[in-house]
Amino acid sequence: MIKKFYYAIAGDRNEKILKKYRPLVDEVNELEAEFAEKSNEELRAMTAQFKAEVQEATAALREELATAEEEYIAVLGTDEQRFARVEVDRIQKEILAVEGEVLDEILPEAFAAVREASKRTTGLRHYDVQLIGGMVLHSGRIAEMKTGEGKTLVATLPLYLNALAGRGVHLVTPNDYLSKVGLQLMGPVYQLLGLTAAVIQNSAGSPDKGSFMYDPDFPAADDRFLALRPIPRAEAYRADILYGTNNEFGFDYLRDNMVHDTKRLTQRQLHYAIIDEVDNILIDEARTPLIISGEARESSNYYVDFANLVKNLQPENHYVVNEKERVATLTEEGIAFIERRLNLENLYSPEHFEMIPYLDNALRAHALFKRDKDYIVRNSEVIIVDEFTGRLMEGRRYS
Repeated sequence: MIKKFYYAIAGDRNEKILKKYRPLVDEVNELEAEFAEKSNEELRAMTAQFKAEVQEATAALREELATAEEEYIAVLGTDEQRFARVEVDRIQKEILAVEGEVLDEILPEAFAAVREASKRTTGLRHYDVQLIGGMVLHSGRIAEMKTGEGKTLVATLPLYLNALAGRGVHLVTPNDYLSKVGLQLMGPVYQLLGLTAAVIQNSAGSPDKGSFMYDPDFPAADDRFLALRPIPRAEAYRADILYGTNNEFGFDYLRDNMVHDTKRLTQRQLHYAIIDEVDNILIDEARTPLIISGEARESSNYYVDFANLVKNLQPENHYVVNEKERVATLTEEGIAFIERRLNLENLYSPEHFEMIPYLDNALRAHALFKRDKDYIVRNSEVIIVDEFTGRLMEGRRYS
């Protein structure tokens, strides 16, 4: 009752926000007939024109930035370094602000171009509500769309618009299938408009695999990868538009922070991203950390020895389990049992510290993780099952 009374006086906040977009929708609709008369070449030329407008508007600032960066490098290691860095950051923010203003100005024409390209390549036309969805996403807000309302089609609008800045844009999905199919469905739209589009897939930690550029002329041997040409991971990140999962983007970021040579970096500076199923990715999956390890010298004998040893431990007597915290802890009897079996006087003395992680992991695996529920074994490889979605998480490891 109170809620209805409030809306009667103040109005629905969402409705107020949507009203601001309706004049823009009218502008896009007014351009539809005009853009229908343009040839494919003319539509593609508009992309080049839009990019030129963005570059022209920021040309002076980019020259100013180049000078500021040179001055920053010149004073590295001195007291003036901090002030020079502040100036560089200020100019970078100003460039982004100007780019944003230009993109807002060309939004109606850009959306009209995407709508026309989609009609010609996929047969799908963006409805008014989908145009509004694209505007909401461009403005950095969350747009709630039900299944079947055309999320894949809506995303083409802000992806195209923000790609015009030349910094690259990302579409983040919950799984590899959605990333791949999303690009295969919408790739023709981007190609007609003259933009490059790519996708990254799980590659089990190898940056040289699992990356594809949309290329309708590529003769794929596997029907599942139609129109997808294999490319290096770094090249995928140079595409105007890149599809991928939150895990792949996250692991690539971590890998880049471990390289010793900048030539091995794959990502460029992050700019704009649309997140599909944002509640799942930013809330549910946020509980599962992304952990990446460098090369380490590990003894496979410890893995085998402790895996066999913990099988002889008795629940409650030798160890206790906290299901809520997902922790298994040895009891005094359990510690004594381990010490007897390994013929040790003190399991936790400094000379035995290297054993403890292997023992802890073996106990956790034995007490907390059940085969075919928490993980499966396929081709002698352990594959984790996502506890929230039930999907296989290939390439992931327990921390």
